[in-house]
Amino acid sequence: MIAPTDDSLMRIKLKVWRQAGPDQPGRLETHEVEDVNPDMSFLEMLDVLNEKLMLEGKEPIAFDHDCREGICGTCGVMIDGQAHGPNRNSPTCQLRMRSYKDGDTILAEPFRAKAFPVLKDLVVDRSSFDRLQQSGGYVSVNTGNAPDANAIPVPQKIAEHAMSNAACIGCGACVAACKNASAALFVGAKVSHLSFLPQGKGERHERVLNMVAKMDEEGFGACTNTSECQAACPAGISVQAIAKMNREYMAASLLAEE
Repeated sequence: MIAPTDDSLMRIKLKVWRQAGPDQPGRLETHEVEDVNPDMSFLEMLDVLNEKLMLEGKEPIAFDHDCREGICGTCGVMIDGQAHGPNRNSPTCQLRMRSYKDGDTILAEPFRAKAFPVLKDLVVDRSSFDRLQQSGGYVSVNTGNAPDANAIPVPQKIAEHAMSNAACIGCGACVAACKNASAALFVGAKVSHLSFLPQGKGERHERVLNMVAKMDEEGFGACTNTSECQAACPAGISVQAIAKMNREYMAASLLAEE
């Protein structure tokens, strides 16, 4: 890789949300970030700013991150009003600063949802997703070691549907992008993934009833089919997962009434 010249480095003005704790008032702070390499990720740019803040004896900006490879779903920031930023099917850690121009102003805020309370600065509590998963997003029987590929025949089309929903990384962008803060895409992906596979069919009715009930209990909003969740999802999960969840829920509800 050719080292960037001084001419290729950028200066970015960052307006970032600062909040000391869940019960503290928040505010926007403006910072100038100089010598930004266009090949930096958005999180690396925050690292550079935090180094500057610490050298000045100031509190660094808190933000979530882990693998920084677009796999774990830990990172998640509203950037200029868009979950994860302007790039389609890309989490925050994969957003490169080449997407911006020298002198641009960027607004960074935490995900906004009742079920995702702000802990500090850009960090939110997404443990509600963990509780949703625990309510039914699993197979409770012991399936043993990974079987041979042909031990349980699954048609290719069904396997593709299951795996496309299994791609969900649980980042919460769908909730942040939705005007109702709905978790329908996340729950739909989990329900759809397991309902397509033979291992998940035994509990399919109990699963969807429990997960939908837990979704309401956690304070997520209702889905009104605006598809903003699909547009924001870094894994490209389709809103067809929500339709699948609704069909599963209707069938399970009818059986429960018998």
